[in-house]
Amino acid sequence: MKERCVVIPAVKKNAVIPDQLVKRLAGVTLIERSIHTARAFAPGEDVFVVTDSQEIETICGRMGVECRRNSDLRLKSLDIVAELRDALAELASRYGHCCILRASCPLLTWADMEDAWKKYREAEADSLITVKSVRQRIWNVRGDTLEGLLGDREDQFLVESRALIILRLALLTAENGSCRKIIPYFLNERAIEIQSYQDWWICERLLLRRHIVFVVAGYPAIGMGHVFRALMLAHEISSHKISFVCTRQSELAVESIARKDYKIVRQGPEPLADTVLSLRPDMVVNDILNTDVPYMAALVAAGTRCVNFEDEGPGAEMADVVINALYEGDGNTGRLRSGPEYFCLRDEFVGAERNALRPCVKTVLVTFGGTDSQDFSRRALDIIEPVCRARDIAVRLVAGPGYGHRQAMEEHLKKLANPLVEFTWATNVMSRMMEGADLAVCSAGRTVYELAHMRVPAIVAAHHGREARHAFARPRNGFAFLGVMSRISDAKIRNVFLTMLKYPRRARFFERQAKLDFTGNKARVVGLMLEKLQN
Repeated sequence: MKERCVVIPAVKKNAVIPDQLVKRLAGVTLIERSIHTARAFAPGEDVFVVTDSQEIETICGRMGVECRRNSDLRLKSLDIVAELRDALAELASRYGHCCILRASCPLLTWADMEDAWKKYREAEADSLITVKSVRQRIWNVRGDTLEGLLGDREDQFLVESRALIILRLALLTAENGSCRKIIPYFLNERAIEIQSYQDWWICERLLLRRHIVFVVAGYPAIGMGHVFRALMLAHEISSHKISFVCTRQSELAVESIARKDYKIVRQGPEPLADTVLSLRPDMVVNDILNTDVPYMAALVAAGTRCVNFEDEGPGAEMADVVINALYEGDGNTGRLRSGPEYFCLRDEFVGAERNALRPCVKTVLVTFGGTDSQDFSRRALDIIEPVCRARDIAVRLVAGPGYGHRQAMEEHLKKLANPLVEFTWATNVMSRMMEGADLAVCSAGRTVYELAHMRVPAIVAAHHGREARHAFARPRNGFAFLGVMSRISDAKIRNVFLTMLKYPRRARFFERQAKLDFTGNKARVVGLMLEKLQN
């Protein structure tokens, strides 16, 4: 006697949509999909289809599974075991257990069947039934009014999904054939049964979903810009499954993404490619700076599409698309896309009020990114604060969530005792910090694009040599670029700041920024990603 078999009821008379069992759903008919699922769980010789249709019988023959056809067959109740009792009793002499798989639940996978089987055997149960959990208030109609059966409370119920039933076949031939132990298997989001055209449409959309894995890095040495961009792009994609992988050292990235409720996997001791491929992605979006050849080769060999951001490493040649918005270049065609037209503006800036040019500077913004490991914020503040105090200029000092000098900064501000200096840490609305700012002192990352959109001329000092190569932060776009911060003297920063306080220089920079527009870029980048995914 064999351990298990699969029975697929396929009765056309019970279809709620005409010919639904032989109608293609996401390119595959329901009966074919269920047979594929069953054959991944059990050998074809152990898969049986019970039907009333000659057409389905022909399909079964072509797919190598046995079919029991009865043209008079009709399921008259929801008790599928009772309806198929004769066929199941016949199998009881050959198999110990039977899995009844419903073709009308196309989201069930062979992996679900294996997991359900494992739990069923471990529990030494007589039967397993797939269920989904729902929270509802239950009402009853009495006359023309509603009466709450459970009062005002909302209760949790288990509803049978009818996707899968596992049964000990010996119970069908025993004198007392009742199931002593029935266990549930929670299917939840894959528990949809096609009972209407709306169910059909939902299942098709879900079956066409692909898995996009964002691989990100975020820690003090490189900042949090990669994480913020990945989250922004992930938020735009609602038709596909999204997961995140954080590199081994990216504890800050893990904390930021966790707050957004995405699935997160942190790289362990294994190579990064192994962590990523364990999620079985259809597309990998790498936002980790330079990639190497072994990593990219592993992804390509697995058949995944790859979109890389700001990647100048040797592995970039193997990506389907490389997007380097922070670097200038001829970036409109081919595999490499670069330049300001590929910078993605966050939604908070689209609705923000862009600044007007004022004759005198009233507010200065100081910000050096999400981490600012060298505390350039404090150095910049100490240089410009005496000037701002003397001229009654307010200073908005903004630090990101990875800023490790928060306590020291707060103590320093107490000593300065300047009521015009306002310190904000880990704000979720950077656009609000830029609204009303006349001038900024900042690093050369993505912030310069946001400042340009908000029309805030700025003095720009890079954290390091790589950031200094971000060529957008130049006078032609409304920025006074000084170079790498560690190589710039305090006197130079002070002198340039005094120059930028003058109206003529700010007016020229302001007009150049007013000509820039990034509002359509995000849709362009997301469209490019999805185009590669579909291909």
